[in-house]
Amino acid sequence: MMTVRCYLAPSAIEGLGVFATQTIAQGEVIWKFDPVFDHIFPVSYILDQPDHVKEFLERYTYVHPTDPELMVLDSDEGRFMNHSDQPNTDFTNPEVGIALRDVLAGEELTCDYSHFTIGALVHQPPRHKASLGAIED
Repeated sequence: MMTVRCYLAPSAIEGLGVFATQTIAQGEVIWKFDPVFDHIFPVSYILDQPDHVKEFLERYTYVHPTDPELMVLDSDEGRFMNHSDQPNTDFTNPEVGIALRDVLAGEELTCDYSHFTIGALVHQPPRHKASLGAIED
């Protein structure tokens, strides 16, 4: 779950992104795994879902930090954090995300998906279209 105030907005990286509401200091925890707040379910659950649900889950879930047979779906804005090869957050500890440097208010929070992805890093096509006026499916 996000531990800092943030908001969703159109991203120059892709679709929607997570943006800092206020300046975040280097070293500050910006996210933590919370098994009560974040939804956890078996990998097999995805297989039994209709295609549109599978697409959603494949895009927004990640492997549980301690059990590869489970998946996690963030319950808040964290699911919209975009990948960067030069992120401003560190997720090498899969249970905590930390600001690598000061992140200014209004700046997009980014992470390196390889920190919590098993196997090859595959970017999916955009799911949402964001514009200044409205969010469309």
